[in-house]
Order: sequence, then structure tokens, then C-alpha cells
Amino acid sequence: MNDSMPEQTLDNNVILVTGAARRIGAAIVTRLHENGARVAIHYRSSADEAEELAGQLNDDRADSARAFNADLLDIANLPMLVSAVVKWGGQLDALVNNASSFYPTPVGSITEAQWDDLIGSNLKAPLFLSQAVADQLRETKGAIINIVDIHAERPLRNHTVYGPAKAGLAMLTRSLARDLAPAIRVNGVSPGAILWPENGMTEAMQKNIVAQVPLQRAGRPDDIAGCVLYLLRDATYVTGQIISVDGGRSIG
Repeated sequence: MNDSMPEQTLDNNVILVTGAARRIGAAIVTRLHENGARVAIHYRSSADEAEELAGQLNDDRADSARAFNADLLDIANLPMLVSAVVKWGGQLDALVNNASSFYPTPVGSITEAQWDDLIGSNLKAPLFLSQAVADQLRETKGAIINIVDIHAERPLRNHTVYGPAKAGLAMLTRSLARDLAPAIRVNGVSPGAILWPENGMTEAMQKNIVAQVPLQRAGRPDDIAGCVLYLLRDATYVTGQIISVDGGRSIG
């Protein structure tokens, strides 16, 4: 007698990934697509990269990817983004809240505009986009994945707004998991040193961070993508959890 669980699959699942044109977002989209999903690639300003990625994926499987432009801080228009994705895909099976602003805000120089941007992209937009997709995900017994950060728990010097924003996202993940159950699972992934910022970090700073990582190396975007895949495809009895993908850095 074979009591094994049937193999899970993402075949023809429609998944919206925000901030997906580049870097970690593009890795997530690519991994989900490789595993059968149809992917909605959200972007704000990286139009060329989003369209190029969609074109590459569609070359592999016709009409399996499309780029969608939206400013996630324009809360009133988030339902329009969701409607556009559903019109294309016919359904919505998952949302990955990946889009994020990240930059230092030393105390004494913090502006209200920086607050609005960092709280908006890292906490406000994920909340209201999750709310906008909830009805669709209830129909498909879908899932939400939030990309958090190990600095939601470990303060990062001079990032006095970013850290609390990600801490709020961690609590939002748990709150949504409770409120949207049993129809919708909600989990998070907390990256450590995966991709270095595109400016403002010296090689010496990078080496200092790696020295704090038990595995003694930086991670790769595909490490995050693999965890997202696990949570969407395989972890059918997991909700309200945040998995650190950081080489052990968060254990101290």
C-alpha cells in the first residue's frame, strides 16, 4: 500500500511577483516558471528588464509570462493591477510581495518622504495588495509569500526606518496567516546577505558581513527563489512562518 502524498505541482498556477524585473525578484519568477507556473512580472520603472524577462520565458512556453506596470504606493490602483493579472491569467493562485525600497536613514536626517517610501514599499503596499488579492486567492486556495529581512529582528545601523518597516511586515505575515486561514496560507522568507546593494557598500564591509555568517559565504538569489518555491509548492501544511535564508547569520 502506497501512503505517499501526491506530488505537488505549480503547473498552470498564476503567480504575481512584485518587483520582479531584476535581482531576487527575477530569480523568483524564473524558478517558479521552471516549475510550471505562469508568472505575472510586476515592475515600476524597470520596463526594459521586465519585458526582456517575459520574452525569454515566453520563448520557453508561450503566453506563460507577462509584465505588468504599477506604482505600488498608489494604493487606490492596486485592485486594477490584480484585475489585469486575472484577466490575463484567468485566475490567481499566489502573490509574492518582493518589491522593496532599501537605503540608509541616519537619525537626524530622516525625512517624511523617506518614511513614506520605506514604510510604503515594505509594509503598506504588501498589506493593501494582499487585501486586493484575497478574494481571488480564496477561490484557488492560494498563498501569499512576503519577502522580509533578517534585519526585521537584527537592527541594521543607520537603517532606522527600513528595519521597523520589515519588522512590521513580519508581524503582518503572521496576522494575515491567522486572518486568512484556512483558505489562504501566508508565509515569509527572510534573506540575509544575498545580493549586495548596488551602491554604498565597500569590499571591506562585504567581507565583514560574510565573517559573521556561519557558512562563511554570501548566498545567491536562487537560494531565496528555492525557499519561495518550497513554500508555494510543497509546504501545504505551513502557514504563519518566516524562514531565514541567511547562512546561519541570524543565530548570532
